[in-house]
Amino acid sequence: MAVKIVTSAGYLPEKIITNDDLAKIMDTSDEWIQSHTGIKTRYYAIGENTSDMASKVAQKLIKQANITPEMVDLIIVSTISPDAITPSTAALVQKKTGCINAFAYDISAACAGFVFALATAEKFVRTGMYHRALVISAEANSKMMDFTDRTSAVFFGDGAAGVLIEYSTDESENNFLAEELHTEGNADVIHSGRIEPLKEVKAENYPHVDAFYQNGRAVYNFVTTEITAHIKQFLQRQKLKASDLDLVIVHQANLRLIEAIAQSLELSLDKFQINVETAGNTSSVGIPLALSQAMAQGKKAQHCLLTGFGAGLSYGSLLLSLD
Repeated sequence: MAVKIVTSAGYLPEKIITNDDLAKIMDTSDEWIQSHTGIKTRYYAIGENTSDMASKVAQKLIKQANITPEMVDLIIVSTISPDAITPSTAALVQKKTGCINAFAYDISAACAGFVFALATAEKFVRTGMYHRALVISAEANSKMMDFTDRTSAVFFGDGAAGVLIEYSTDESENNFLAEELHTEGNADVIHSGRIEPLKEVKAENYPHVDAFYQNGRAVYNFVTTEITAHIKQFLQRQKLKASDLDLVIVHQANLRLIEAIAQSLELSLDKFQINVETAGNTSSVGIPLALSQAMAQGKKAQHCLLTGFGAGLSYGSLLLSLD
């Protein structure tokens, strides 16, 4: 039994937001943003919601795979910026794309979301009970930002990306080699959309959520210590060295963090697929967007590492073969 990645796709909204655009509404500058993050531009979804972007990716995947919507058995959407708490964004994608035979639900693992979602979908498909799954990350991060908080707002952009995976009886088609997922419960370093509990019963009560927040220094320390150690240990367990990796796709948090990971692994940045400079931090979308870009460029990799990390604190890696 094998599971193969049939095709991949990404979508970015039309509206490009430059650092100078942000400098008009907050105390920042192009020089500050580029020096601290490496980000030059990002995309904002104007008039589009998360399910709209996810549906466009789903439609691309179905068309590229040359199948009909009815042939999809499962839809998993990774998002921390859903259209609503309920129904799930995945259910809306199912409706908008006509995948009437698919069951659908969301996964919330922040910037590790695509790795968690893909690992989950792979198990469903590998059983043979479900033959095809759409695994999509979609984020409208801009709608969750506090634009007075330059330490967070300058990082994030919107978009969607994903893959279609399929069951196969041909072991040579298997793309999934190994995985490792972790969570260290911490609600303070990164959080978004917190809802306060009811304090008293009164007519004026109305639900509201808070904006996205991250402790940048704590995130940096987490990535440069725990995430780099996780990657090294994961590779050791697979009897691999970092130099054995042909392609590395990590969460597109910011360019400086990616550079720090590369330095820790003693790898050239040339081995990393990077989109954060032009797309910004798209949360869970960064990894599948980079994967779709690498596949579109025809890149082959006997060993491709996907590593996601984010709120939870959740993190994990998948080792793929993209030969």
